[in-house]
Amino acid sequence: MALRMAVNDEPGELDALLRTAPDLLVTGGRMVVISFMSLDDRKVKHRFRELASEGRATILTKHPVEPGEGEITQNPASRSAKLRALEMR
Repeated sequence: MALRMAVNDEPGELDALLRTAPDLLVTGGRMVVISFMSLDDRKVKHRFRELASEGRATILTKHPVEPGEGEITQNPASRSAKLRALEMR
């Protein structure tokens, strides 16, 4: 998995997305990110908090939304998924 991340520059792509996507949203536009690794989730959480503290967005998910037991049973790979959402002001 580390090779795939390096080859695709996944950390760099996430950084670019978090940097540029908010500027593409209109007032009331929503951004939703699902992360599967704690490092990625931390980046999303900090960027969303930064946007909220600047008064540019409202965080819609106080805590990340995680899969329930039923979903994890049907799809074990979902066990590490975390969903976060915000709305632009």
